[in-house]
Amino acid sequence: MEITIRSALPEDAPGIWSIYQYYVAQTAISFEITMPKVEEIERRIRTTLPDFPYLVAQAQGQILGYAYAGSFIKREVSIYISRENRRSGLGRQLYEALLEQLKAKGIRNVYACIGVPEKDDEYLNHNSARFHAHMGFTEVGRFRNSGYKFGRYYHMIWMEKLL
Repeated sequence: MEITIRSALPEDAPGIWSIYQYYVAQTAISFEITMPKVEEIERRIRTTLPDFPYLVAQAQGQILGYAYAGSFIKREVSIYISRENRRSGLGRQLYEALLEQLKAKGIRNVYACIGVPEKDDEYLNHNSARFHAHMGFTEVGRFRNSGYKFGRYYHMIWMEKLL
């Protein structure tokens, strides 16, 4: 399957929404409780693109994953991959493209804020932290029991990569 990584367009919002809704409804990876409407996803694309990259990975007309960056604290680097395409190497491809674009813009450091459980459970595990470490990020901070979803608390870690 040939994968294309390109800049997101506002009309990609429904495909992005279809990936993100799983993470909101079924995981503690995102601490959003209510799934934003497609129009909100479109707004996020429009407001991100003037200053930062917002990328989609696509094959055969279908969006398989997306990644974006934003200013520190507001929205750092983030990545979401459709459930069917996790562990396929797509995340690495998408993040490498995102980091290259950020580096070309003169960005020197990138940060990821990641939810992690004390112990893996059905809503959250350590896979995102491991993925970021594999991509060269290091943990620079930990906030204990600072995220709440599904009736339980999760830790938040900050990871940094120097470009």
